[in-house]
Amino acid sequence: MKQFWLIMSIINQINAMAKHIFVTGGVTSSLGKGIIAASLAKLLQARGLKVTIQKFDPYINVDPGTLNPYEHGECYVTEDGAETDLDLGHYERFLNRPTSQANNVTTGRIYQTVINKERAGDYLGKTVQIIPHITDEIKRRVTLLEEENDYDIIITEIGGTVGDIESLPYLEAVRQMKRDVGSQNCVVIHLTLIPYLKAAKELKTKPTQHSVKELLNTGIQPDVLVCRTEYPLTKELREKLALFCNVDVKSVIEAIDASTIYDVPLLMLKEKLDKTILKKLGIKGIKDPDMTSWKEFLGKLKNPTNEINIALVGKYNELQDAYKSIYESFIHAGAANECKVNVHPIHSELMESVDPIQLIANMDGVLIAPGFGNRGINGKLAAIQFVRENNIPFFGICLGMQMAVVEYARHVMGLKNAHTVEVNPETIDPVITLMENQKQVKQKGGTMRLGAYPCRVKKPSLAYKIYGRQVISERHRHRYEFNNQYIDKFEKAGMIPSGINPDSELVEIMELESHPFFIGVQFHPELKSTVENPHPLFEHFVKAALKYKMDKNSHA
Repeated sequence: MKQFWLIMSIINQINAMAKHIFVTGGVTSSLGKGIIAASLAKLLQARGLKVTIQKFDPYINVDPGTLNPYEHGECYVTEDGAETDLDLGHYERFLNRPTSQANNVTTGRIYQTVINKERAGDYLGKTVQIIPHITDEIKRRVTLLEEENDYDIIITEIGGTVGDIESLPYLEAVRQMKRDVGSQNCVVIHLTLIPYLKAAKELKTKPTQHSVKELLNTGIQPDVLVCRTEYPLTKELREKLALFCNVDVKSVIEAIDASTIYDVPLLMLKEKLDKTILKKLGIKGIKDPDMTSWKEFLGKLKNPTNEINIALVGKYNELQDAYKSIYESFIHAGAANECKVNVHPIHSELMESVDPIQLIANMDGVLIAPGFGNRGINGKLAAIQFVRENNIPFFGICLGMQMAVVEYARHVMGLKNAHTVEVNPETIDPVITLMENQKQVKQKGGTMRLGAYPCRVKKPSLAYKIYGRQVISERHRHRYEFNNQYIDKFEKAGMIPSGINPDSELVEIMELESHPFFIGVQFHPELKSTVENPHPLFEHFVKAALKYKMDKNSHA
């Protein structure tokens, strides 16, 4: 009898385990593994399952915090202060759930952990090797979310492309996991490209065949092929892929180019990707996905009743991914206002040599983007002065808020040498200064003020009107802050600190009383905007820009 209950206990534990889905990529990078992972997760979530996604990046940096935005795009910051890959932004925007440090792992972090264990003597007597020590640490990280939360399914995106030398330890760990937990608890989705040869006027499957063969060389047979394509896949082509890649025909999924990433969940629903995965994982009795609110969002997004133009003044405009969350926040806010938001990237350095009236006079609003360093600073200051003096809606984020403070100090308060000490450490009026707890910091990686902090909003104020409550929480990534020695001077001059951290007295929000819409925030609101919950700052900024446009047209 005891043996029977022991067996039943083991079966129950196995049934309670989270199921694992791994997403790999082949042929070329930038195919959209993160979007496919997020779309599948959304469909499974809409069926009532508890799902999360994590990203494993093969680069040796411990985190992307020290990477150039031109190379890696934006650094996405989680609630718990982790600097992570921008794909985590997609995960949060699709699932409307926060991620954490555990959702993003890099090779640098893996090796750092193993080396620290070796130095501590955890492997005494053992030769530390990629197999089993590195792969064991990768597997431990895969299951870490499973141990800390009651998830039904964990989706793990493997960064890079099959065949990259950096990805090999991750693929070996996936092979081992699939062996360890069994095929009904672990499936592999391989995202690949079906290129169209214009001269031959046909789609070619050979690159995908080679990519799958490369994956097979690591010991992994993909369970599902998701094929990026510009043209629909024919029945014959699907059958050919199934035959040569050793998958069933229903597991060949078409991922045709979409007009927006928010179409992809519905395209995957049409292709029955979620049904295919549930069948392979042996999950039965699950309700059909409820995508009502998602479809309503898409309906508003694709059928706007109005249109506005917003200038995004920044220094990394050559790569749109450098401001990915800002662009996506405008999409969410635009849909909420049933308004198409045309974002016009304007390089801040260009503003230094061209009269702002030529670049932003016809805009309905201006957002000054976050950033670091002195490049393009004068261009941002010129843009802020123009929108302030001409009553154009203004929104400044992080450095954007700091530059609004500098501009106001110089041109309204008469502090002509006012500056941030980040750019001019010797300024006689340091209205923006280094945070006190940052002055002894020497290392650059992971040492900024990171993650979610509370903010108390003054009532009445524009900020209170936007948020509708006095206590809010927002995510941060900065070293410099408003210098509180100047707070009384700014208030008397009409620039109001309407949001302050209750613990550190750090000024979080600055706004102008005499302007229709002029607000700057030290935090990064773009990191909390999702499809289901557009960020109120972006939503109200779009609304203000729309009102500005209508008022302007009525007086034309």
